[in-house]
Amino acid sequence: MAKAKSQFVCQNCGATYPKWTGRCDNCGEWNSLVEQVVESGKSVVARAGSSGRVLEVQTMRSISAEESVKRLTTGFVDVDTVLGGGIVPGGVVLLAGQPGIGKSTLLLQTAAAIGESEPVLYASGEESASQVKLRASRLGADGHDDLQFVASTSADDIAATIRAGKHKLVIVDSIQTLSLADITSAPGTVSQITNSSNVIIRAAKESGSAVILVGHVTKEGSIAGPKVLEHLVDVVLQFEGDRYGGFKVLRAIKNRYGSTSEAAIFEMNDQGLSLVQNPSASLLAERQEADGSVVLATLEGNRSLLVEIQALVSPSNFGYPKRTSSGFDLNRLTVLIAVLERRTKLKLSDKDIYINVVGGIKLDDPAADLAVAMAIASASAGRKLTEGAVVFGEVGLGGEIRSVQASDKRVNEAKKLGFTYAIAPPNKKEAFIKNTKDLRQALIDHLKQ
Repeated sequence: MAKAKSQFVCQNCGATYPKWTGRCDNCGEWNSLVEQVVESGKSVVARAGSSGRVLEVQTMRSISAEESVKRLTTGFVDVDTVLGGGIVPGGVVLLAGQPGIGKSTLLLQTAAAIGESEPVLYASGEESASQVKLRASRLGADGHDDLQFVASTSADDIAATIRAGKHKLVIVDSIQTLSLADITSAPGTVSQITNSSNVIIRAAKESGSAVILVGHVTKEGSIAGPKVLEHLVDVVLQFEGDRYGGFKVLRAIKNRYGSTSEAAIFEMNDQGLSLVQNPSASLLAERQEADGSVVLATLEGNRSLLVEIQALVSPSNFGYPKRTSSGFDLNRLTVLIAVLERRTKLKLSDKDIYINVVGGIKLDDPAADLAVAMAIASASAGRKLTEGAVVFGEVGLGGEIRSVQASDKRVNEAKKLGFTYAIAPPNKKEAFIKNTKDLRQALIDHLKQ
């Protein structure tokens, strides 16, 4: 009898090696190689070559587009918008986020909303029935017979249940806890995640049931497991925010059925997650007029949002000044400080600088450059920004203010909340904007003497 061959697979990147080594040469991770038994490559190729059949092909003209597919509504209007109009039957959604951010809460509320009219199955591999029951009672999601529950870590059993076609939506919490009986490695390994996902996705496509998979994330914030998991599914949703308070943002980073430029903003309360109808007003409700405080008009998806940027500048007690940022990229902050020193003659090389974006919002918008730079200058000089101003614009290395997208949306949101003018890149069509060509002129014109 032939001896079974084995190989060592990296659990971080999926690279394979003939023998164990302490460090993966592909991704650089230590102690990530796990031994797995594999079949002989010749036997696999031989079987594949003899068992194939000629496929029946179609012309693109003869294929009928299924435009009448009825999507499942989640109970949250903004979530439906992020998904492109709702959950598509037979589609597979991957939802990822930090521990404690509210993934299970969001999905249980979604299951309760859909369970009012369609059969829904919540399959948990992490919690028992009694634990999920406690959360469902708190959220008011335990009053529908169409919302059913099962606790299982078997991908084979869950796939068979999906294939039965009795449920319109199946929620699997989470994919990293599932395992296939034919694979000997532990749950959460590359082989288990890849094969379990394939089995469940295949069952979803065959039965027409929609599936939502919950995915864990690593300490760096990426989805745990092989990258192929994100390629297999139809939609990848990222749930971000501060687990201890503030707003939480749901956005699509991949969507085969809609746009990836939409976002849903939530806040957590005793009854679970609820949509924030006017996030700009909530973020600015407790703002105080002080030096270092600037209001930024940014974008979350296609929605305009006003947030407060706070800066604190203090003399450094050590030889090397400290730069700390919460909600804003630290490397970009370093660049802006260098531009301020070079183009406006501010002395910041011996100052500690701290930046905070209020409300737990994380900014990736280039238009935040001007607001952050003016907040630093305001805190350094001890001067307030003139009243009624909202700020947005990208700052170049020469100190010039560059135009940004969707200026009209930013201006409309500022007008709605009572702001009187905007410090922004030149725009001849909008009188609300005080045209600003460079950073130095913006500080001279708009910081109180």
